[in-house]
Amino acid sequence: MTIADMVAVLNAKVLVGGDKLDTPVYTACCSDLMSDVLAFVDEKTVLITGLTNPHVVRTSEMLDLKCLVFARGKIPTDDILQSADDQGLVVLATKLTAFSACGVLYEMGLRGVPVPVQWDQEDK
Repeated sequence: MTIADMVAVLNAKVLVGGDKLDTPVYTACCSDLMSDVLAFVDEKTVLITGLTNPHVVRTSEMLDLKCLVFARGKIPTDDILQSADDQGLVVLATKLTAFSACGVLYEMGLRGVPVPVQWDQEDK
C-alpha cells in the first residue's frame, strides 16, 4: 500500500507532503499516548492519532515515521504542520475515527506494528 492508497481509502485530506504520496507503507500504529509509540514502535510506519500537539511531530521525528494521520477531522496548527514539513513527513487528516481508520486500513492489508509481548499461560 502507498500513502496515496491511504488517502483514497480514508477519504483523507493531504495537509503536508503531497510530493511523497507514492511512498510505500507496511505497518501502522494507532495511539494518543506518545510514550506508547516510543516504547513499541521501532520501524518506519504510519501513526494514526487524534492528538494534535507538537509532541506528535517530535515523536515522529525521533522514530523516523513516514506519515501522520490525524483522525476525527482534527487539523493541527500551522506551526505543527510547518515542523512536520521541515522533517519531510506526510500529514493527512481524515474525518474517520481512529478506530474506523485502522479498520479500513487493516481491511486493505496494512498491518499493525508487531509488539513483542510474552504472556505466561496463566495470563491468557
